[in-house]
Amino acid sequence: MKCKIKDIFINYEIKGKGKPVIMLHGYSPDHRLMTGCMEPVFDNKDGYKRIYIDLPGMGKSESAEWITNSDIMLDIVIDFIEEIIPNENFLIVGESYGSYLSRGVIYNMSERVDGVLLICPCIIADSKKRDVPEHIVLVKDNKLLSRLTLEDAEEFSSIAVVQSKKNYERYKKEIMSGLKIADNKFLEQLKENGYNFSFDVDKINKKIDKPALIIVGRQDTFVGYRDAWSILENYPRATFAVLDRAGHNLQIEQEKLFNSLTNEWLTRVEES
Repeated sequence: MKCKIKDIFINYEIKGKGKPVIMLHGYSPDHRLMTGCMEPVFDNKDGYKRIYIDLPGMGKSESAEWITNSDIMLDIVIDFIEEIIPNENFLIVGESYGSYLSRGVIYNMSERVDGVLLICPCIIADSKKRDVPEHIVLVKDNKLLSRLTLEDAEEFSSIAVVQSKKNYERYKKEIMSGLKIADNKFLEQLKENGYNFSFDVDKINKKIDKPALIIVGRQDTFVGYRDAWSILENYPRATFAVLDRAGHNLQIEQEKLFNSLTNEWLTRVEES
C-alpha cells in the first residue's frame, strides 16, 4: 500500500486487525526486517493491527532532497501515524535507527503510546561516541561462507556473531534484500549531514509508565549494549534484557528468546 506524505509516497503493509502496532525498521533495510521477526510472534495472537512502514529512501518508499535530517524523518513518521490511525492509541516497535525514531514519536505524542519495544536501540546517534564491544564470532561456519560470494561472505561475517545456514537465510531474506534496494546516496547524505536529532530525544518531561521491553545484544558492535542502560529510568515498567550470542541482528541469532520476551511484553500490555 502507498500513503502520500507531503510530496512523496510511503510504502507500508498492514497485517491483522485490532490494536495498532507501529513497526519501524533500522537504517538501510526495509519493513521485511520487522515482518521477519514480529509476524511469528503474532501467529497465534488476534486483536493486533501490525503496521509495517518502509522509511523514506528505504524499501519501496521514495526519498526526496528536502529530507535532510532525522527531525524531518520523524515528522514524516508522525504524519504517517496521523494519516493511518488518526486519534488512536498504539504500540510502537523500533529496531536500531527505528528505535531512535520511536523515541522521537514518544517525545512528541507519548499520551497515545500504550507500549514500547526497542530492539538493538540506537541510543547515541554519533557512531564515534558509542560504547561498543569488539566484533567477535562465537560460532563460525567456514563451509557456509565458502559457498557465498566474497562480497556476501564479508558482509555477513562483519555482523554475524552466530554463523549458520538458517541465520544466513534469514539475514538474506529479511535484511540483505532491503539493503540491496535502498537509496544509498540519499542515506549517506542524511547520515553525514543530519542523522542526529536537533533535540535530546531521551530528555522527556514525563516518564513512560507503560509496559516496555528493551533488548540488546551482548556482542552488538553497531550500537553496543551499555549505552541503552542510560534510558532505562524513562521507562519504569521496562524489562531490560542483554542477550549473549547476539549481535545487531539479535532477533535472528536469539530467535526463541526474542519471541519469548516479546510475547511476555504483549501479555503485560494486554493485562495493563
